[in-house]
Amino acid sequence: MNDWCPVALPGVQRQRAALLSDLRRYFAERNVLEVDTPLLCSSGVTDPALENFVVPCRDGSRFLQTSPEYAMKRLLAAGSGDIYQICKAFRAEEVGARHNPEYTLLEWYRSGIDHYRLLHEVGELVCDLLDRPGWQVWPWDTLMQHVLGAEVNSASRKALEKVARQWLGEIPERLDRDGLLDLLVSHCVEPAIADWGVVFIVDYPISQAALARRIESPEGEAVGARFECYVDGMELANGYWECGDVEELTARFTADNERRKQQGQEQRPIDHHLLAALDSGLPDCSGVAMGVDRLLALRAGVASLDAVLGFDWVRS
Repeated sequence: MNDWCPVALPGVQRQRAALLSDLRRYFAERNVLEVDTPLLCSSGVTDPALENFVVPCRDGSRFLQTSPEYAMKRLLAAGSGDIYQICKAFRAEEVGARHNPEYTLLEWYRSGIDHYRLLHEVGELVCDLLDRPGWQVWPWDTLMQHVLGAEVNSASRKALEKVARQWLGEIPERLDRDGLLDLLVSHCVEPAIADWGVVFIVDYPISQAALARRIESPEGEAVGARFECYVDGMELANGYWECGDVEELTARFTADNERRKQQGQEQRPIDHHLLAALDSGLPDCSGVAMGVDRLLALRAGVASLDAVLGFDWVRS
């Protein structure tokens, strides 16, 4: 039995070290401060699409973070200025070629810019690191219609289910509207853009705004100021023009928990530290989270994360 051996070869480990060095140099040259925040916290995420690992502790359960976002926003509210972090993050979800429950994440925040300007910075960084010539930008609803041949932004749940069955045949039961949209993106849109290179999808439906602020699209529609970056059909980064409205985010977190309840998921405590920080005043800023393991896999030209992890989930 050789299951004690690392998965990634020494050459890949050196590539990881070089990538981390390149990332730190990039932010140092731009005077973005590297920070460190707790990964084991008293609150988790309410988003029904995400599941925290729950760790029993003497003073009650703690949650391994899916991202350092909440703590970093507390630093921003305290006056940190532009910051970034490279850290481990955790999701209690599937294991596969593109997913590992423990992963390395790069997250950074820029003051005084919207998500369009941050998108441009992400595009420049990704194209430089991966030696790509440029990127495409597609509004979410335009891309969905282009790929699916149907308008889904304002479609009812019943109409979305019909589109999903036309494309995929059998689909999981009891998916709500956003669940159907996620299914169409992962099973239809991502494969369709797999040979498009670097692609940004911008301005998501309000129901999928997550922690992004509400804005008006050029067409006058209410959308979430959010983007996602895909490279060769693989989701690499997720960014927001951050919402700092305490009442708005409290309502979203409450709605998340109601949806979790309806879907049979355990409800999560809302992070009161985050809400207090936002109430004190979050600077106008945009932030983005990028998967470092996926970035390394793209840079190394390998199809599975296993090839770039020292020890994958099975051997950890």
